[in-house]
Amino acid sequence: MSEYAPPVIPSAPRPVQVKKSRGWMWLSLCLMGCLLLGCFLIASLAIGSAGMSMSTNDSSNFEEVILRNNHSDNKIAVIDLSGLIASFSVDASGHNMIESLRSQFELANNDDYVKAILFRINSPGGEVLASDKIADIVRESNKPVISVMGALAASGGYYVAAPSDWIVAHELTITGSIGVIMSGYSIRNLMDKVGVQPIVFKSGKHKDMLSLGKREEDITPEERKIVQGMIDETFERFKKIVREGRDMDNRDTEDGESLDEDWESFADGRILSGNMALAQGFVDELGDLDTGYERVLSLEGIPDANLTQYRQPINLANLFSLFGKSETKEIKIDLGIDLPKLKTGRLYFLSPLLLY
Repeated sequence: MSEYAPPVIPSAPRPVQVKKSRGWMWLSLCLMGCLLLGCFLIASLAIGSAGMSMSTNDSSNFEEVILRNNHSDNKIAVIDLSGLIASFSVDASGHNMIESLRSQFELANNDDYVKAILFRINSPGGEVLASDKIADIVRESNKPVISVMGALAASGGYYVAAPSDWIVAHELTITGSIGVIMSGYSIRNLMDKVGVQPIVFKSGKHKDMLSLGKREEDITPEERKIVQGMIDETFERFKKIVREGRDMDNRDTEDGESLDEDWESFADGRILSGNMALAQGFVDELGDLDTGYERVLSLEGIPDANLTQYRQPINLANLFSLFGKSETKEIKIDLGIDLPKLKTGRLYFLSPLLLY
């Protein structure tokens, strides 16, 4: 009798554990992060817009910092003018150069502890109207203004210094360049080469007198006389500012250099070193910021003073006010400063070093 073997029943396979996907979790976190970031940006833009609308051209938008602490109750405000003099926006808060300087001068003039203003200038000049407005700010200051020239304070850079009570220049400062310039270009020959013919409709015979599509030989003597008349009128204004600014009767000091009798012969656009400017009476003293500081102590009869400066703090209002600003085209030169592209057909107090 054969032995019976029970059939082997295979065991059921173990159920495979399916790992749960966490992709949905990461997706949810990403969406939540984007939502929070969007809310933050919207709130920041709102704060920036509100801050810009409340603080534009407001002297309260500046904070006072100490450049040199001499442990004194007296203060000397240091105000800087750097780069091309122009009326376009130059900082993150939308302040243009003129209003920024006006606000700083107001802060200094309204502070009883400020005894004088050291106006540091490092500029090749710039727009005629902007230079004239800044010169008015200097002239109208109720505190003595001592201008301290840096490496370059020429043309408009000298124009804004002329109304100050005292001018300090380094012996190697490039200054002078007293004069006015208006430049333009004619591309008509190039247009003729490529077959482009300008078609002009105008209301008067002189409406296209500064057009790029006009040949130089097409500029009439009458048009040249009109432009030259504008330049001559502005040049006379420049000389008037220098003459009145250097007049000892208009300055809060009893000494200093007076203009040489032959000074107008040097007002032909030439650049001058600090030494040459001193010899002609365009500046009062050779030196630097420390020289200006010592001059203030002497003029005011005080033993010492702290050097302070007004600066704009970095905040969201300043940062986000950059949005919506029009882009300013710039060109770079070897002097280490950025200059916007000069506009044809405009009058400039500008050093010839920067024209081409």
